[in-house]
Amino acid sequence: MKWLIRIGTHAAAVGVGFVLGIYMLPILIAPEGPGEQEVQSAANNSEFTAEFRRDLEDSDALHWGEGTLYVGPDTIALDGQLAPGPDYRLYLSPEFVETEAAFEALKSQMVEVGPIRTFENFMVSVPDSVDPAAFSTAIVWCESFGQFITAAEYQKVLGGG
Repeated sequence: MKWLIRIGTHAAAVGVGFVLGIYMLPILIAPEGPGEQEVQSAANNSEFTAEFRRDLEDSDALHWGEGTLYVGPDTIALDGQLAPGPDYRLYLSPEFVETEAAFEALKSQMVEVGPIRTFENFMVSVPDSVDPAAFSTAIVWCESFGQFITAAEYQKVLGGG
């Protein structure tokens, strides 16, 4: 019986360590975010601004973003913070969403702009094939876990007024 308890406690410890490793690794290897001058330069060249807020429906204590988002034709930048996590991606959507279910339902109409590698401020280059003005919302999504992080509507739904 003692050996069963030992195996169980060791397996639990390994499991907890594995989960913490997945969560902590991106934090430990994240590069330093862009400085205020870089973000301000992106802000000066932006066409749209929006706010990431912590109070969205599927945001919670571990999945959130806050700050000002600057959307330009070449760069999308955040002056703010994201909750740390693995494999974040920036998507542009034709509609505002704030839940995982809504994201999944609309994903085929979205475009992935690129990976987000920093958690305090970020800058993501917009591919030449993407026109941010053709979308209305920027979304941060955790690809590894299919988890909604945050979203910001930078222009009203196109054609919807």
